[in-house]
Amino acid sequence: MSPGLLDDVFPPSVRARLEESADLLTPSAISEFGSPDAAVALASAEVMLTGWGCPPVDAALLDRAPGLRAVIHAAGTVKTFLSPTAFDRGIVVSSAAAANAVPVAEYTLAAIIMGAKRVFPLADQFRTRRTHRTGADLDRQHWLGTHGLTIGVIGASRIGRRVIELLRILDADVLLYDPYVEADEAERLGVTRTDLDTLVATSDVVTVHAPDTPETRGLLDARRIALMRPGTLLVNTARGSLVDTQALTGHLVSGRLDAVLDVTSPEPLPNGHPLWELPNVFLTPHLAGAQGNEVGRLGALAVDELVRYAQGAPLAHPVHRADLGRIA
Repeated sequence: MSPGLLDDVFPPSVRARLEESADLLTPSAISEFGSPDAAVALASAEVMLTGWGCPPVDAALLDRAPGLRAVIHAAGTVKTFLSPTAFDRGIVVSSAAAANAVPVAEYTLAAIIMGAKRVFPLADQFRTRRTHRTGADLDRQHWLGTHGLTIGVIGASRIGRRVIELLRILDADVLLYDPYVEADEAERLGVTRTDLDTLVATSDVVTVHAPDTPETRGLLDARRIALMRPGTLLVNTARGSLVDTQALTGHLVSGRLDAVLDVTSPEPLPNGHPLWELPNVFLTPHLAGAQGNEVGRLGALAVDELVRYAQGAPLAHPVHRADLGRIA
């Protein structure tokens, strides 16, 4: 992983557990595999503990690690660096995506509550006018508040499921679109399963939690965005590629829709793009995932997985080759 992340991912208490659980072949992070230290470590490593910034782990690299039996990733997706060849060689793989889901879901809940309250346009107006709101100001907000909301969740991913769990604190009906979720599972989640067109057309809030795959890119296209009712709040903490930015922009500029966007396409938006200045759009710099003290959760989960592996127990957060096409 990137060396500068090591102390954040493994704060002292987590690092102590790591050192109790395994013999570390390198006390510091390896940022590239061409060094002599890396060559020695690879030759005898049984487990590779990875994180953000890991170089590609491809077939040639795996040839240099004949004893490798597990890759435990102290971050989210493994698809950015790990070749499917690892699965072919019987290497077990784990990811800390579940730990990264926690802050994303918390951000999403906050965005829904603040967005439903029209905090962003009304705060901008308050900052500009320095006077209290009026009835006419509130009338222009379409609707206001969380009571009785219909919230549409796109994707029952780890994050999507965590969001559904957090939404139970609200007096809201939750719709779900996920082609991989059957009716009985939706019932267990406490949501109403529906098709995507119905979800976007009937939800007060649409929140996006699907992975970036060829099938999901442009999922919210011009036609589906046009189906959204006036006043709908769109929250995107997934990937910008899932939403047609050009089509969305027109609806935001007109004030017909509101948005909280932690991701965009492109990312960041170019200078001069209309979304930078709109009071009904709240842009953040891809920060919903683990940041600061939240990063230690990733290392803690990875060490938990390492302990399970050492004990011969099943991994709690395995990544399976068959799922690569539909996960982030």
